[in-house]
Order: sequence, then C-alpha cells, then structure tokens
Amino acid sequence: MFRNKLRCLMVSIHTNLSKNPEFRRIVINRSNSRSSVMSSPTAAYFVGVDVGTGSARAALVSADGCVIEQSVQEIKTWTPEPDYYEQSSENIWQAICQVVKHVIAGVTNKSQVKGIGFDATCSLVVLGQKGQPLTVSKTGEPERNIILWMDHRAEEETAKINASKHELLKYVGGQVSLEMEIPKLLWLKRNLSQTFNQIWRVFDLPDFLTWRATEVDTRSLCSVVCKWNYDAANNTWNKDFLKAAGLEELSINNFQKLGSDVQPPGRKLAKGLSQKAAQELGLVAGTIVSTSLIDAHAGALGMFGCRADESSATDDIQGKMALIAGTSTCHMSITRQACFAQGVWGPYQDAIIPGYFLNEGGQSVAGHLLDHVLKTHESYKELKEKLGADKFIYQYLNGLLPQLALSRGHSEISYLTQDVHVWPDLHGNRSPIADPTLRGIITGLDMTRGIESLAIKYLAFTQALAYGTRHIIENLYQYQRAPFHTLLFCGGLAKNPLYVQCHADICNLPALIPNEQEMVLVGAAALGAAASGHFDSLESASKAMGGTGQLLKPNARTVEFHNSKYKVYLKLLENQREYRRIMQQNL
Repeated sequence: MFRNKLRCLMVSIHTNLSKNPEFRRIVINRSNSRSSVMSSPTAAYFVGVDVGTGSARAALVSADGCVIEQSVQEIKTWTPEPDYYEQSSENIWQAICQVVKHVIAGVTNKSQVKGIGFDATCSLVVLGQKGQPLTVSKTGEPERNIILWMDHRAEEETAKINASKHELLKYVGGQVSLEMEIPKLLWLKRNLSQTFNQIWRVFDLPDFLTWRATEVDTRSLCSVVCKWNYDAANNTWNKDFLKAAGLEELSINNFQKLGSDVQPPGRKLAKGLSQKAAQELGLVAGTIVSTSLIDAHAGALGMFGCRADESSATDDIQGKMALIAGTSTCHMSITRQACFAQGVWGPYQDAIIPGYFLNEGGQSVAGHLLDHVLKTHESYKELKEKLGADKFIYQYLNGLLPQLALSRGHSEISYLTQDVHVWPDLHGNRSPIADPTLRGIITGLDMTRGIESLAIKYLAFTQALAYGTRHIIENLYQYQRAPFHTLLFCGGLAKNPLYVQCHADICNLPALIPNEQEMVLVGAAALGAAASGHFDSLESASKAMGGTGQLLKPNARTVEFHNSKYKVYLKLLENQREYRRIMQQNL
C-alpha cells in the first residue's frame, strides 16, 4: 500500500525510474511517514467505496487516479442452503464506515475530500417502513435483508419471466438472468409473502448506499437498466413488463417502491452527505455524493481511460473490452452505436459513460472456479502445508508449468493441455449461452496423480475461462459489433500472469494491465470527481484518472493451437446438449 502512495507522488517526475524495482526499494526506505502524502493544503482528494462479494473497501484517491490509501473489511454472508446467499445492509454500512474513516485519517482538513462515489455488487436490498431491514431469509431473521447477486434461488421465477418473451428482454440478450433482481422479487412474493407485502423500498445495493449516505432516494441508471429491466428508451418503468412478470403491485404510486427518480452515473445527489452519514464516515456534511455504479461497471469506468505506457495518445475507448475478474468475471464494452447481441446483456444507453451504449457479458464463476479446482484436488492439503496462503500456491503452480513443459519436450506451456479440454460452467453459463443449468465438462483425464496433475488441471481450467471470453467476443462480432483492439484487466485474477497471458493468446488481442491495480476503487472515486465538478464529464474523469498500464502481447506461436482447442471447446457445448437430449428420452 505504501509503495502505491510513493509511486503516485513520484510518477510525474520519475516515470522511467519508477519502473525499476531497485529504485522503488531505495526511495521507499528513505521515506518514514505518510504525512508527506497529505502535505498539500490545496490538493483535492476523492473517496471511492467498493462493496464486493466478501468485503467492503475504501480508497483515498488523487485527481490523477493514484490510490493514496486504502482499507478493507470483511462482511458477513450466510449460506443457509445450496445456491442461497444472504447478507445484511447494516453490517455492510458499518464496514464502510470503518474503512472510510481509516483512509481519510491522514487528511487533516476533511474539506479537501471533494467527493465520494459508491459501487457495489448488484444484490437486492429489502427495507420496510422507516428504512428498517426486512428478512429475505427462510429463517425470518431481519438482519438478513439482502439476496446476494450470486444467489440462484429464483430459477423457476426466471423461467416464468423469460416465457413472457416481453419486448424489454431484447436488452438482456433475450432473457433475464436469475442473478437479476426482478426474478428475486418474484421469488419473495411467492415464498416470503409477509416480507413482500411489507416492502417500503427495494434497492440495488449501490443505490442503497447512496440513499444511506444522503437520505435521498435516487436510483442510478446503471443499476436499474442493467439489473432491473428499467425501460431506458422511454425513461420509465414498464407496467406491462411488471404485470407479465407477476409483479404489478410494484407499479402503484408511480413505482414508489422501485424508485421514480433515476439519474445517470456521476451526477451530484441532492445536498451531499447527510449530517448523520457524515458523522458516521468521519467526513464533512454536504460532501458531494455521486450517483452510483455496480462494482464491475466501476472497474470498467476506471479502466476505459487507461492507455499503454508507450502510448502518447489516448486511444479509442470503443475498441476496449474491460474484464473485471474476481470471484466472477464481467466483460464490459461500450459502443457509439447500439449493438443487440443474443446472450449478451445490453445495449444499455448511458449506463457507464453518457453517449455510449454498454454491452455486458460475464462468467458466473472465475476466480471462485479456480479456487474450487485447487481446493478439491488431493494435493491441495500438501501444498497448503508446504506453502501457506493460496496465492503462494498459484505462484508455485505458475512456476511449475514451464518446468513440466520442458520435461515433456514442449516449447510452450499451452501444449500441456493438448489432450485435456474443459467446459468451465460449473455454476451455469451467463454469456453468451445464458443457460444457468449448464454444467462443467473435462475430458482427457488419466491416472496421473499429485501436484503435476493439479498443475495441468489448473492450466486447463484457466484456458477454458479464456475460451469463454473468446466465445463472448465472437458472439458480439456476429451482431456487427465494432472490432476490439485491447483487453483490459483488473480484479484479483488480473494479478495472475497465467490468466492474463492465456486471454491474450486465446483471444489474440493485447492485454493491458493498469499500473494502478485497484481500478474498481479508482472508478468509484472518479464518480465523486465528476459529480463534484472537478472534471467536466465522467469520460474526462476516466481519461484523467485511468493512468497507464503494461501491455502484454499475444504469443503468435500458439495461435493455431488455440484455434484448434477452441473448436473442441465449442464441441463440448454441443456434446453436453446431446447428452441431455439422450437422457431426457428416459424421463
């Protein structure tokens, strides 16, 4: 963290030297206090708040996008039964208060914090009268008032909504996902009617946070259009759609329970932080608060303005695909013209940056999938005892793969999986098939045991995630999407060089990794910067705060190999469907 602060301070005058690790080590050892970071009485700072699946984070960010200080706090998740995930809005808010207070502790004059932006997972928050939590749990505990984004309880409700074939579904690739909010609300109506009948407001988690911060009920266009089937073309909720979904009650009083004031991301909210929230966060009442973004979308906002270190000009953001790769992966791209693609969500107008249409693909499990592969293997316990933290196990496996390739006479580590092929959808497919019932497949297993077996299996699953990204890209191309020229990466998996290189090789596109690793937090802070007027637009904030990154080029020697494996990848999908047809004949 301290290295980040120092890099941000030195970057303008030591761009080349700061790339030298030895130089960084020397200058870090010469610094003995963080007080110098806050020494300027006129500097403007912005706070970005990010609520992910398992933690709340905050960062203090400068106007050029450098993360000066950051903090993280775990949040609770209950899993009462398979595919059920529940959280608490109060637990999350308390975690936010803790991390924000930590990151601003070094700012003597709190009025230097000019704006704050919030992002969070697209999880459903349910409140009763006076904003009190209402249970979403069969346990009846009021504290559990959030259905987490990855909760898959609403499978039947999703099927019902999709059966309507309503016109609005064309904006979500032809069908809603059971990870979206309307199916979850229908599940509440059917299964917890007492909760449903007492609803005062329902929020996407990012919008709950801005409401909690300002006491003003304004919804972000990002959340409602991407996850709630809001009719952005007509700038209103759609009564016919809600009726077809079996949720006509939500139309009463001008859609009051859903929120009737919808604004684009990066807009200033009312009078800023309320007195209560300011006291809880340690900030000044009235500090500018921006309309919010979903967490992955905040990462995309931060990255779209990033350019390669060697680039002297800002390249076209339309040609970039941003991968926010953590527990799951979201694939974000924006275009000037609308692109309707089956199996890919969108086009969502102005959902991230005004003037652009967003298309959003994704994989329901990514980092979580690799963790599963690791932890369910017989050698995990041995490696855990030997190496400790899981991150060291990944580093060890990444180092082992070149040795295995050499010992087997391969010039590239990719060739280790010539006979091992994976379809990675152990938790269903979000894009571009949009089928939550799909499951994983692996072929080519042999009698090999031990750590070598784990290393090859890990490589095969990592490659499969990259083939999934290529599948999304090629699906977009079928619908005349403008060509991509760069892949952008942030999130936990962006720190895994094998994951990034596999994507560059398999998609045959250069991969850009921002020098500032915490681009979700930068994107959240950019919201506050734009809302405060420090920049004249959200696009300007993205370009000013996106910084530069290192470009990883695809390996030309493996192009044909991956083309062949990609054909096998697609064949695995055909085979799975054929297996199901065969077995359904017996049901």
